[in-house]
Amino acid sequence: MMRQQLFIGSVLALCWLGQPPAQTLNLPDLGNSADRLLSTGAETRLGQAFMRSVRTALPVLDEPLLVNYLETLGNTLVAADQHANGNFTFFLIDAPVVNAFAGPGGYIGVYSGLILAAETESELAGVIAHEIAHVTQRHLLRGFEDQSQFSIPATALLVAAAILGAQVSPDAGMAAIAGIQAATVQRQINFTRDNENEADRLGIATLAHAGYDPHAMAGFFGRLAQSGRLYDNQAPEFLRTHPVTSNRIADALSRADEFGAHQRPDSLRFQLVRARLRERSYRRAEQAVTYFRDSLREGRYRSEIAERYGDALALLRARHFAEAQTEISKLLAASPQQAEFIILAARLQLAQQHPAAALVQLKQALAHMPDVWPLRVAYAEALIANDQPQQALDELTAVERQRPGHAVLYDLLEQSAMKAGNQAATHRFRAEKHYAEGDVEAAIRQLEIALRQPKLPYHDAARMQARLETWQEERQMQKKRDKNQ
Repeated sequence: MMRQQLFIGSVLALCWLGQPPAQTLNLPDLGNSADRLLSTGAETRLGQAFMRSVRTALPVLDEPLLVNYLETLGNTLVAADQHANGNFTFFLIDAPVVNAFAGPGGYIGVYSGLILAAETESELAGVIAHEIAHVTQRHLLRGFEDQSQFSIPATALLVAAAILGAQVSPDAGMAAIAGIQAATVQRQINFTRDNENEADRLGIATLAHAGYDPHAMAGFFGRLAQSGRLYDNQAPEFLRTHPVTSNRIADALSRADEFGAHQRPDSLRFQLVRARLRERSYRRAEQAVTYFRDSLREGRYRSEIAERYGDALALLRARHFAEAQTEISKLLAASPQQAEFIILAARLQLAQQHPAAALVQLKQALAHMPDVWPLRVAYAEALIANDQPQQALDELTAVERQRPGHAVLYDLLEQSAMKAGNQAATHRFRAEKHYAEGDVEAAIRQLEIALRQPKLPYHDAARMQARLETWQEERQMQKKRDKNQ
């Protein structure tokens, strides 16, 4: 519970990012436009702060191949959404929860349980399209347009409760809205129902424009609602945060009919991601091996190649290297350019202490697919294992320039810098990792250590000093918030 309270409290404090620390916080003019509550620029900064806070409370999964798939699917839908503009960030939460949510600044979280519950890629796309619509219509802010009678902290409290309460726990959400007038809360609930209907309407249009089955959203919602009726005490989390009624499903089906039927085969990557998440869901590797072996023997799968991928992953984790090699060879023979299979083959080589062989495989793949960033990350990992830390540092730095703020990259950058003997860079990347994970205090300590390192180049020192000052201002705002509570 303490962690949940800290999570919500940190987001409340960060609602004021972008305000100079000495500036007096005056009550904003909350009119009919969502922009009056929070400008687009301020919402972007709030979104970044929100993401750091999410990392302190929820198990965000940074595995490159999984993230890359989710981003590819999400960006395909954004491109098909006629209302979408600005940047979106899609991230995965490693928990068996059937849910998804949209935060400020275009941050959309998808639980691994939702991906496993989706029977088709169109169903998964339907949920993501729905969340994109919440962002494009700025539902989070529009829901608080009539709260001008409240102080900024009270309004921020409602924002945090709306985004975070249901994701962390019902108790945390109720604690966050405690003290707010009951009538106000009821108005927010009513507005949320309108938001859901609007997100359905726009999401279905996005599905159709992107080439997915527009009926998939209603079908998935209906199946979840049915499971909720059958298993009331274990109803999917989605039903609590996105109330589904028979009228809502009927409306969604009617809107989908306007676009006609469109059956789209699932992509191989969708099936591979589900196989990877299924394999991860087993605590013990041998349990995963048994599951996939039984599934393959009994034919309980939608994609045999994806099921064999899951089997190979499980075999590798169980350190059954010979059997894993047999399965990986079959996968590569079937799809030699599939990044998932190439990376898996390289990981097998690394597990057998053959980093040079892994480097050869990955370098050849990158020659044909230089823009596939998970391949570049895997290549850097092989460079680290092959005692080439400086080359790994160069490779990862290039990736980080395009993808700042990802904890997994900073972790590898820290490893590379440490092996290369660069103490300043080691502490700097460790600081960035702490910051990406939401621990501002630890980030500041590490950056201060980095700045004390001897013979630090001027430009590096200046960049780190500017970063440090930004983080110190943020910490000061948090302390002021704590003092005023």
